Amino acid sequence: MATAAVVGSTGLVGSQILSSLLLVPTVGNVFALSRKPLKAADPSNKLQSAINTDSSKWASELSSLKTPPQIFFSGLATTRAQAGGFENQRKIDYDLNLELAKAAKERGVKVYVLISVATMTKNAMLNRMFAYPRMKAELEDAVKELGFEHTVLVKPGLLVGDRDDSRPAEATLKSVAQLMGAISGGVLKDFWAQDADVTGKAAVIAGLRCLEGQAPTGKVWEVGQKEIVKLGKTEWKYGNGD
Repeated sequence: MATAAVVGSTGLVGSQILSSLLLVPTVGNVFALSRKPLKAADPSNKLQSAINTDSSKWASELSSLKTPPQIFFSGLATTRAQAGGFENQRKIDYDLNLELAKAAKERGVKVYVLISVATMTKNAMLNRMFAYPRMKAELEDAVKELGFEHTVLVKPGLLVGDRDDSRPAEATLKSVAQLMGAISGGVLKDFWAQDADVTGKAAVIAGLRCLEGQAPTGKVWEVGQKEIVKLGKTEWKYGNGD
């Protein structure tokens, strides 16, 4: 039975990762770190949660687990507005993520799965000119350097789903994406916007395949938008969580 840990498990994608893991019969134990109580249904009683508002303690919580998780999933992220500026956002999106990745590596995690973002263009130099994609690219580089047996970088476009916080501009784009998806059976949406639940399921499938020795590439697997839809919508077979 596989064992997993999740951070960012109350966020848009992280909550879907957690719910999806709890549906997979070959996953025996799931450990979740969060600031807030979890909403995921756990009929199989395999969820172990640690609620701590002090995220500086999360790495030590992970390091102290009696049984090390085999897969570590990070959906941890915030916005500039929520954090109170880009520097504070970086402390969470980059610094805390990297600290937890290091703790996971030291604890013996084999597969690391990060929810990142799609690149803006195919030009790496242009992507790095903008603060947010540059930060995400730097985090990807840093976790790859840690040398997990497998590193999975899940890179969705616009994420479609219900958030707890208000983001008017994003909400408008989501409405457009949902409309285009509805009238085209997904054809006009899936190449630029992905449902949060589909993204979470894709992350889970990718992580498990790596653990089972079925990764399609070497040590690093970049799961782009097309592959997210394939894994999380077409190939998912475990039903839907709450």
